[in-house]
Formats: sequence, structure tokens, C-alpha cells
Amino acid sequence: MEMGGRKKFIVEIEEAKEEKDGKPSVGPVYRNVLVKDGFRPLPEGLESCWDSFCQSVKKYSNNLMLGEREMVEGKAGGYVWLTYKEVHDLVLQVGASIRSCGVMQGGRCGIYGANCSRWVISMQACNAHGLYCVPLYDTLGVETFPSTENYLKTIVSFGEVTPQQKQVAGNFGSQIYSWNEFLLLGMNKQFDIPVKKKTDICTIMYTSGTTGDPKGVMISNESILSIISGVNHHLESMNQEFSETDVFLSYLPLAHIFDRVIEELFISKGASIGFWHKDIKQLLDDIKELKPTVLCAVPRVLDRIYAGLVGKLSSAGVLRHTLFNAAYSYKLRYMSKGYKHVEAAPLLDKLIFNKVKEGLGGNLRLILSGAAPLLSSVETFLRVVTCAHVLQGYGLTETCAASFVARPDDLAMINTVGPPLPVVDICLESVPEMGYDALSRTTPRGEICIRGKCLFSGYYKRDDLTKEVMTDRWFHTGDIGEWQPDGSMKIIDRKKNIFKLSQGEYVSVENLESIYSISSSIDALRILSRCCCQPNIESLKQWAEVNEVSEDFSTICEDPRARKYILGELTKIGKETKLRGFEFIKAVHLDPIPFDMERDLLTPTYKKKGTNFTSIIRSHRRYVQEHQMSNLMMFNPLRSTKESTTKNEKKTVASAEERMLLVALPEIVE
Repeated sequence: MEMGGRKKFIVEIEEAKEEKDGKPSVGPVYRNVLVKDGFRPLPEGLESCWDSFCQSVKKYSNNLMLGEREMVEGKAGGYVWLTYKEVHDLVLQVGASIRSCGVMQGGRCGIYGANCSRWVISMQACNAHGLYCVPLYDTLGVETFPSTENYLKTIVSFGEVTPQQKQVAGNFGSQIYSWNEFLLLGMNKQFDIPVKKKTDICTIMYTSGTTGDPKGVMISNESILSIISGVNHHLESMNQEFSETDVFLSYLPLAHIFDRVIEELFISKGASIGFWHKDIKQLLDDIKELKPTVLCAVPRVLDRIYAGLVGKLSSAGVLRHTLFNAAYSYKLRYMSKGYKHVEAAPLLDKLIFNKVKEGLGGNLRLILSGAAPLLSSVETFLRVVTCAHVLQGYGLTETCAASFVARPDDLAMINTVGPPLPVVDICLESVPEMGYDALSRTTPRGEICIRGKCLFSGYYKRDDLTKEVMTDRWFHTGDIGEWQPDGSMKIIDRKKNIFKLSQGEYVSVENLESIYSISSSIDALRILSRCCCQPNIESLKQWAEVNEVSEDFSTICEDPRARKYILGELTKIGKETKLRGFEFIKAVHLDPIPFDMERDLLTPTYKKKGTNFTSIIRSHRRYVQEHQMSNLMMFNPLRSTKESTTKNEKKTVASAEERMLLVALPEIVE
């Protein structure tokens, strides 16, 4: 379909519905134009994820499947591999061990450990015997066990297990084994592989817990097989399908749906999966050694790659800097005209950008970004310099990962998550209290609702929560989207993550965080209804050196001059991005302690836990009260930057509940 000179990638299948009986209006239902006449059926003979794996073992038995770096004298060496046949044999052995624990079909088996071959082997053993695979993030300690005391009975850990951990698990009716202990349980035992159905639960994946306690999301075999089919169909239509020659680096947590589904997809293609050696500082070294063709990433990782490249460029000489900028502008200009990235500037790719490509292994052809929005500036830069496709996607645990994926060689889709995958139906539901109208003729906006066989089967033991998000087979995501003319979706807001200012204006928290995070002077930030903020340690130390401030980092953060410097840097960003007056930061508080998982402020996929920032706010409340009339970093909703203080303003400033304050805690640069 063509629309306004551009192809449209969606087709309407159901008409819009007006507001009725107190229910908000709903926009038309759309699906990918590839499936306008109906969704593609699953391949014949596939009833479960186990069936998919067995087909790959039969077809690709000698292909390299799982690889880990050999440790030599404490240093990571080359990759050592297991073939599909070797993995299959180990899966049968582990399955016997699981069954020896008394876990039958429909039972629950927890996996606690970092990504490795043993993780995938255990997962496939669960698939084989029809068990609910319940992953636990390896970044979480034993203190998380009480929250799952009624759910998990058998836990497999791939590291050493201490007596204390065994005792804690035992207190809650669970058993925990090291890998070697576990293998002994099934020695010389055989168990029949049960028949499995599409509707059987395959795994219980826990949500990230960014807005509250994690929820157990029940995902069926059909959900995973459907999303794999949809991704395959989408990539095939653009000649970008995965194959047995592809190589994937596994480093994002397998306990998260993003990596879990991607690895199931690669296994279905007979491709190779290499694991990182659990050191984020050495991730680029893993990439160089493995030479992956596909890399999945969250924005935090891509931001670091971007910052590293820009930093090296900044420290280069004037001539090299000028040549790079000229090459970048030239290639971007031709890509903007519709040229494929491999055709836009092939000579410059060899002479200039090949160094970036080699730094990422040399074989990378596709980078998939998910879990959070990626800044358009970062996406554009990486599309040009990596010589690879960089695609944003969107999905949730409840939708079995991706529901939207952008298209390669289409710069118009930057800052969007692309069209729907050819496996889901999509509609927008109006949110009148936020001013979002799904029936708008020009810019339809509303809560994204998703329907399809890839949806979850409900929250584990929480029917009440399931009913809150499911209506007539539609899953309500809580995210606000805006249809683009070509049928791609732009995520613009979060239904519960906004502030309404006292004059009636709505401000998107995530949007402002994305904008201000561009600044090289900060490493992380968080906007809440009260205060908190995080400078880049190198940037602040450089400032301190220039200004002859010879204190430790924590003391520098308390210096009013440092706050003024950071505030100035953030103000520059606000002006460059043309923010509105009430969106400008008016004051900052600098905290030397980083956002990290140890403080329970980040999820294992590096998303911020909004509910857990409350303690930081409370710890700085005295600071807030002492500085409310002066230099606190806050958004003043009732005052333009040019106005002077009035009695009315003083009253407004005192109303901290109507403030928008920034949290940007300094992160130690690795």
C-alpha cells in the first residue's frame, strides 16, 4: 500500500469504536499488510518448543550450538563448543535428574544462574518434560527466595552453592543443587518424554518490576512458537532472515523474555550461540572473539558503545575528526535518500567505518534494540558507522517479547519501533484524561492494545491482575503510542508515568529522561515528583581540575559550583532540544552513589525501578526543604524563566507535591 509517497505497512481489519457506556473510544484495528488475509499457520508438526529443538537436532546435528570461552590462567581464551547432538544428549541427562526430584509434567523448575550452556540445557530439559521453567535473575541474592516460596520447589544453580543458601532455600520448602550434584541425581535413569500441547505452559517469566513487585507471566508453547513465526515472516519479507550460519552473543539475562525468545529463534534455525564470560567490562572483548552476526542490546549498552566511539573521536586530531564528520554526513545523506546502507558509501565503509565494524567483530549485520527507548541520535549514528542494520523493537513479557520491529534501510522509522509483527492485531484506546485521542484523523494516539496467539496465559496465581490488563482478548500495555503515516508505531508516553502540573500541563517523565540523558556530563538520571541527580565522574573531575577544586568525588558533588556546572550542561540540552519553559531543570542535587542493582534501583536489564527511588527522595528531603527557595533542581510549573519571584510564586514553590525534580546520580565510569 502507498500513502503520501511512502509505503504503508499496516491494513485496517476492524472499524473504530466511539466512546460508549463510560468506555473510552477505540481506534481501528490494524495488522501487518503481510497477513491482511490471515496469519501464517505454524509449521506442521510443531506443538511445543521441544518439537522445534528436536527438528533442529535432526537437521543440524553437527552444527555448533552452544559455546563458552575457555579460561586459561584466569584469562578468557577462545570459544569451546557443543554441537546440537551433544547438547541433545546432555538435555536428556538433565531431564532425568529433574524427574528424579519428583517433578512431573506441569511441575515447576527454577533456574538460577548466569547465561551459559548449562542454562540452555536445563531450559530444554524443562521443555522436554513439559515442566514450567521458572528463571531467577542471577543478579538477585537469596533474599529473593521468600517471594517465590510458594512457587519454586527445585532450583538449579550453575555456580557453587553455599550451606547458607541451601539452608535458606530449605526454610521455604525448596531444594537447591550445584550443577555436578544435580547431574548425579539422574545417573543411569530413564524417563519417557511426555506428549505436549501448544496450550501447555512452557515457562513462567517474571516481569522486571519497574513499577512494583514482579509478576509471574505464564507463557505457553504456542506463544513462543507464534512469536518466532512472526519474527521469521517479518525478516524474510526484507531478506534479513536468520540462518544456520548466524552467530549470536548471549549476554542479556535469559531470565528476561527478550533474550529467551531470541535464543529459541536461533536454535530453531540451527544457528550458534556463544556466551559472554560474565564481565560487562569485557563485553567488547567477547564480541571481538566470537564475531557475532547478530547482537541484541538494551539502550544502556548501545549508549555505552556510542559514548565510547564519540569519546575516541573527540580525542582524535582535528584532521581525523573533520574527515570522520565529512564521511558521516556523506553516508547519512545518501541513506536519507533511500540508499541501502551497504550502497550509500561503500568506499567510505572500507576506509573510515571499517574500524568500527572490526571493533564489533567484523561480521555484525543486525543489531536489535529493545526493553526501553533508544535515542534517535544514537540509533542514527550507529546505523551509519557500524555498517549494520540497527532496529528498534517493542514488546513486553506479556506479549512474549516483540510485537513491533522496525525495518532496515528506512531512516524514516528512526525513533519508532516499526510496524506490528505479522502475528498480532493492534489498536489504540483513547486516554481522555491525558488528552490522547485514538480517533484523531491526523495523529491517532492512545494506549497500545495487543491481540494475538503470542499473548501470555495470565499471571501466576493472580487472576485479579490478569483481569485488570485483559479485556475481550486484548492486552492493555499501559504504554501510549502514536501511529505514524507509514504504519509504524512511536512510543510517546507511559500511562502511569506522567506528571500533571498545576496549570493542567502533562509532562512525560520518560521523554524528559531520554532527552536530558544525552548530556555527556551525566551518566544516569531519574525524574520523580520530588528530588534527587548523577554526574559523569570523569566530566566532573575535569571540571574540578579546571576550577582548582581539589576534593574527593563525594565532596565535589556537594559543592554548589559543581551543581551550577551540571545545571548549566542540562540547560544547554534543554535549549538545544527546544523544551518548553516548565520542562527546564531549575536546580540539581548531585549524589556520588551510582544507580545499580546493588541498591535495587535497576532491573537486570538496566531499567530503572521507579518505586524504589522513594528511599533516595526521603534521604534528601531535608536538603529539599532547606533549598526550596534557592538552588534545588526542580521544575517550576507556574513560573517562566524570565519572571521574578512573587508572593504567589513562593506559595507555589512551597508546594512540593506539584514539583518535578530530577534524579541523576553519578555513576562510576568503568
